[in-house]
Amino acid sequence: MKIRFDEESDIIYIRLDDTKKIVDSEEVKNGVVVDFENQNRVVGIEILGVKKNIPLKQLKSIAFELT
Repeated sequence: MKIRFDEESDIIYIRLDDTKKIVDSEEVKNGVVVDFENQNRVVGIEILGVKKNIPLKQLKSIAFELT
């Protein structure tokens, strides 16, 4: 999994599986785009307008939990 934040474009992209080709994308909510592979599984999530909702300081210190 890869998470990329483009500060200039104000977009976060979460790539769940780099091995799969994106064949379709759908905006599921205003500013949230989901990418699908050929078996309709989610392989990526794009969030637009991130800085409106999350302070930049928090974006630079994202914590992950694996359970």
